[in-house]
Amino acid sequence: MAQKQPLYRHIADVLRDQIRGGELKAGDRLPTENELMETHEASRNTVRGAIKLLVEQNLIETRPGQGTFVKVKIDPFVTVLSTETPGIDGGGTEGATYLSVVTEQHRDPSTTIPKIEVQPCPRHIALRLRVEPGSQVISRHQRRYIDKLPWSLQTSFYPFEWSKKATRLLTAEDIEEGTVKYLAETLGLEQVGYRDWITVRMPDSAEVEFFGIADNQAMSEISRTGFTEDGTATRVTVTVYPADRNQLVVNSGKVPELYEEDPKPLQERKSALDHKPK
Repeated sequence: MAQKQPLYRHIADVLRDQIRGGELKAGDRLPTENELMETHEASRNTVRGAIKLLVEQNLIETRPGQGTFVKVKIDPFVTVLSTETPGIDGGGTEGATYLSVVTEQHRDPSTTIPKIEVQPCPRHIALRLRVEPGSQVISRHQRRYIDKLPWSLQTSFYPFEWSKKATRLLTAEDIEEGTVKYLAETLGLEQVGYRDWITVRMPDSAEVEFFGIADNQAMSEISRTGFTEDGTATRVTVTVYPADRNQLVVNSGKVPELYEEDPKPLQERKSALDHKPK
C-alpha cells in the first residue's frame, strides 16, 4: 500500500497544478496563509512548508508586506563586462553590452534622465576614487529598463573638481558621446583601463520596490573604476543587477562569439563527444 504523502506536499502539488494549468498566472497573488489553512484544513506550519517548497522550486516568491506571488518567467539578459581593447568603454551605457539569452531581437532598452547630486563621498567610493572620504563628489544616477522591465540601477561618481571644466557632469541630461570620451576631450583624462569589483548581496528596500523582487533575491553589484595612464581614477560606476534577470560574462583573450546563429554545429560536437570511444 502506497504511503500517503505529507499534507504540505499535497498543498504544494495543488498550487503547482494551478500554476501550470494557468489558473494561477505569472504575477498573480496566491491565497493568504489563512485562506490556505481553511481550504486544506491545515496548520500554519504545514501551509508554510508548502510555500517554502514552491519557493525552492522557483515557482513562487514572497514579498514582505505584499504576499506570495507566482514568479514571472524572465528571459535573462547577458552583460559582457570585458572589452577587447583597453580604454574602449561604451560611453553612455558604461560599456554594458546586453543580449537576450533566447534572442537578440525585439528588445527595447531605455534609460531615465540622470538624477544629479553633489554629495559627500561615501567611504567605499572614496577608496576606489582615491579621494578623501566626505569630500564633494558628483553622482549621476539612472534607472535602466529592457522591454519596460526594470533591469539595473546605475550610479556614477566623479570628483567635484572635474566639473569646473567638464560642466556637463552637472546637467540632468545624457552625455551622448559617453562620459569616458567627454572627460578625455575636456580634461585630457584618457581612460586606458578599468577595474571591475564584483560583489553579491541581498537587496535594500528601495531595490526591492523598484525591481519588484523578494527581499532574499540575490543581487550582483559591480563597481567599475576607470584609470588613466598615470593611475588617476576618473570615475566609479556602481551598477546593481538582480540575479533573476541578469547573467554576467567575462571574456579573456581570443574567444568566439557569445552565440552561434545555427546551434547544429554545437549539437554535432556534443554528439561526437558522447560517442567518442573511452
